[in-house]
Amino acid sequence: MGILNVTPDSFFDGGRYLHPQAALEHAREMVTDGAAFIDVGGESTRPGSDAVETAEEIRRVVPIIQAIAKDLDVTISIDTKKPAVMQAALDAGAHLINDVRALQERGALEVVAKSRAAVCLMHMQGDPKTMQHEPSYIDVVAEVRAFLRERITECQDAGIEPSRILVDPGIGFGKGLEHNLALLAAIRTLASDGPATLIGVSRKSMLGRLLGRAAQERVAGGIAVATAAVLAGAKVIRTHDVRETVDALKVASALRSHGYASLD
Repeated sequence: MGILNVTPDSFFDGGRYLHPQAALEHAREMVTDGAAFIDVGGESTRPGSDAVETAEEIRRVVPIIQAIAKDLDVTISIDTKKPAVMQAALDAGAHLINDVRALQERGALEVVAKSRAAVCLMHMQGDPKTMQHEPSYIDVVAEVRAFLRERITECQDAGIEPSRILVDPGIGFGKGLEHNLALLAAIRTLASDGPATLIGVSRKSMLGRLLGRAAQERVAGGIAVATAAVLAGAKVIRTHDVRETVDALKVASALRSHGYASLD
């Protein structure tokens, strides 16, 4: 899943793809590099970010989604928590709702249920503005797993088939470094619950803490996490660095197909 932020304030690529033509060219590049999904976002969810008005978010994402749908054969994802943005994106040609709030906003569940779209349910403690202010868990894996199971049940009760559901433990969303590492180490357990698991770690601050490197220098760290995640059973990797990640995942997939098993 290639990341396409059409925002002025995203932590890594904010402001680069605000113009529709620049965004479309970047989407083309990611598809050429092997992306199966393009994830379009019009509101930053970096720690400390401010909310965006619904109309402004729609203004940012709809022209991009329309252009991608017309030009490229790729699954289009909309990264939003707002039901009105979800609906506008689906009308424009999106196929998947990637929601950091896991369809908890009023009306969000209904938008997806009445569509044929897929949905990615993510766990987040708090909200982007405050989520990194001392996040706390007793057992982060158990708590995230219980939350995702509850949201899966809500979706299925609303008529969303299991085949349309993905889950994301929300690395970096209301979690400290140790929480993130515990969740990544538990991917096999999370994946065993059924829905396809999505992992997004690309360029994130946990890599900065581990490596002591700025966001521009975290490609190798992100690829290491992506490779380990796929070997443990993750099905989708969300990344800024499509070409490098696709190469790594081709190797990881080949190892899995030949019986690779971790040493634990």
